[in-house]
Amino acid sequence: MAGSLLRGNRSFRTLWFARTVSFFGDSLSLVALMLYVADTTGQALAVALLLLVGDFAPSLLSPLTGTLSDRWDLKRVMVACELVQGTLVVVIALTLPSLPLLLALVALRAVAGQIFQPASRAAVPALVRDRNLESANSALGFGTNGSEALGPLLAAALFPLLDVRGVLLVDAATFLVSAVVLARLPRLPPASAGPEGRASFLADARAGVGYIWSVPTVRVIALGFCAVVAFNGVDDVALVFLATDSLDGGSSAVALLLAAVGVGLLVGYLLLARCAGRLPMVAAFLVGLGVSSIGNLLSGLAWAVSAAFVLQTVRGVGIAAMDVGATTLLQRLVPPVMLGRVFGNLYGAIGVAAALSYLLGGLLLDLTSPRVTLVAAGAGGLLATLVTAVALRRSVDRRGSEQGRRRQPGLGEGSIEGGR
Repeated sequence: MAGSLLRGNRSFRTLWFARTVSFFGDSLSLVALMLYVADTTGQALAVALLLLVGDFAPSLLSPLTGTLSDRWDLKRVMVACELVQGTLVVVIALTLPSLPLLLALVALRAVAGQIFQPASRAAVPALVRDRNLESANSALGFGTNGSEALGPLLAAALFPLLDVRGVLLVDAATFLVSAVVLARLPRLPPASAGPEGRASFLADARAGVGYIWSVPTVRVIALGFCAVVAFNGVDDVALVFLATDSLDGGSSAVALLLAAVGVGLLVGYLLLARCAGRLPMVAAFLVGLGVSSIGNLLSGLAWAVSAAFVLQTVRGVGIAAMDVGATTLLQRLVPPVMLGRVFGNLYGAIGVAAALSYLLGGLLLDLTSPRVTLVAAGAGGLLATLVTAVALRRSVDRRGSEQGRRRQPGLGEGSIEGGR
């Protein structure tokens, strides 16, 4: 289904190619910058700061970055973001600045990326039919995660030939290619704000946060997603010590376990693409929450690296289901005029949840062990999944009841708030 969608829908194929190329370049530059910072400073803290400004800091601006997608043409927003990112990477490559300036430039580039993400998510319903949303989101997930998996491998091959500057310039070129390709998309103007007209930018930003909190189904999806990430995000750190301390493995064992989730993601997106239209997205979302949590819980009980690899691969399949399920549900539930803000706030909140998981999970890891940390993370994620399932069932039942009452004679027609 995803293959036929890519072949038959030129506009979606354009978006898919641009996102895949752009994410591929990102994975190249991330490796290059981490190695550059490690070599020039010799401090693990400096590398941690690099990752922090690239992931966590832009998340704090998500109420504002998502608002841009709802106020301007999505095509122009995406093209501008790619050009800004490419320009900043060129500046970094040509100057290789000191750490403080480098962190500032990386933070600016990450903000542009934070703007691009909700814009690209919001563009999908405008480019494909509703019945093809599952296939479209699965194809995008496969393309971006596949490119992120291949990027570090190519970076390793390019370093002897191009050094850090060369690899960064390759990344800049991918942004330029992406911008040129995205320019071929049709116009994607913002949805109408209604007869009262468009409010101020800050009022729109506040309305986006308020919308998520005021619509029960959207609120439950967002809180459930963030809760599971807050519990399970620590696995990236815990797996390193599980492989070396608990399972007596070496650096190759660490690499194997960290790669397992990526393998599972690719498998998961392929499976979801093949099952598009046959698997309810509410079920996919909830199963994804549960499987991603069970994968960590059982990894904490694993007796060998091979067993942990299998369990983390299964966890990757769950993460793919969680991503496609949540994205598709929101694209169908949220009106187009709010879609950019909802995605911007959701992925910003996920970034904050991941940062909290690193911090609190790291403390638990220091106080206990990798096994205890992974079991606790998985158990907490399962509890969050159960609470989310109950709350989602109630919100869906309430939504159905409200729709039923509105269809009764004398009560008028129309969809509930948050519906299309």
